[in-house]
Amino acid sequence: MTSTAAARRAYEGPAFFSFGFRPFFLLGAVWSAAVVPLWLYGYFHGGPAALTRDWHIHEMIFGYLAAVIAGFLTTAVPNWTGRLPVIGAPLAGLVALWILGRAAMLGQNLLGPAAAAAADSLFLLTFAAAIWREVLAGRNWRNVPVCGLLTLFALANIAFHLRGKLPDDLGLHLALAAAMLLMGLVGGRVVPSFTRNWMTARSLAPGPAPFGAVDRWALGLTGLGAGLWIVAPLSLFAGATIALAGATHLVRLARWRGWRASGEPLVWILHLGYAWLGVSLMFLGAAVCAPDLVPRSAGIHALTSGAIGVMTLAVMTRATRGHAGRPLAADGGTTAIYLAINVAALLRVASPFTGEGQAIVLSISGLAWSLAFAGFAIAYGGMLVLPRR
Repeated sequence: MTSTAAARRAYEGPAFFSFGFRPFFLLGAVWSAAVVPLWLYGYFHGGPAALTRDWHIHEMIFGYLAAVIAGFLTTAVPNWTGRLPVIGAPLAGLVALWILGRAAMLGQNLLGPAAAAAADSLFLLTFAAAIWREVLAGRNWRNVPVCGLLTLFALANIAFHLRGKLPDDLGLHLALAAAMLLMGLVGGRVVPSFTRNWMTARSLAPGPAPFGAVDRWALGLTGLGAGLWIVAPLSLFAGATIALAGATHLVRLARWRGWRASGEPLVWILHLGYAWLGVSLMFLGAAVCAPDLVPRSAGIHALTSGAIGVMTLAVMTRATRGHAGRPLAADGGTTAIYLAINVAALLRVASPFTGEGQAIVLSISGLAWSLAFAGFAIAYGGMLVLPRR
């Protein structure tokens, strides 16, 4: 028995803090379901002063996405390194820091920008340090790039708080660059791996193609395009590189043969989420190269609502079912969650093109988004709170 498995067996505290994915997936989903309608209320009706566009952007990226990343990595890193997992009181402490950040951002008008920023930054800085410690102590050199991207994400949060002193979009671009690279790097492992396992269990061949030149080109072009987008966001070369990276990701995806798993939503949703990554990079590149044809908002939301929204829900449902001892097959509720998140993403990307109907499209998109994440919290809440079957 590994030290990781032994530590989990010896743990006698609440099941909710026995794995990192449990609190972070549940709280992240609840927060995501709440943030969008709160922002729409502020956007359409004025609402409380705290519910600004910047608050919405920050909380969807550094609130929701940060929670999912934390849930995934606190669960995966012990398996990568063979070291003891972060469970019990240390995990509860990390969760408390995440909650502190959400409260600080809601109360920033009372606390003041500096105090709110300091409180909010504690979580990602502490979490990044913890992951670095585990990966380095475990000599898990393969995952040092993941640590580097997590650090970039934490620094992006600080840059976001320094708008006005730094370029306004720097924090957003740094965060989205980290997100697209994490999806390409980690998604490039889990999507073909889960697909291969599903195909092998059904004696389907050939399976996903092994890692090769196409994969390296996809990751390399994404890194180059993301870097150019950060330092020269209006550069035609940056836009063309990002668009080419997106097209290469779609070629990479095709090599994983996801159509063979079309009968299992728990598998094909991973492929659809990765497809959103490729499409979103092409939209982002087009928005730089031809802004009169493709609004910047469409590119940003193809990445955030589409790639991030779909991929995170895909991983959350798959990981929760696996660790909770449930069958690795989607039920009707799970399939409905997948449908809702894709409707939300499609409508959000389409909204800049809808003219006078934009308010209605935004509202329907927001409703579908909240239904997807509230649906996850309801359907999977018991699995996340209760002990494994």
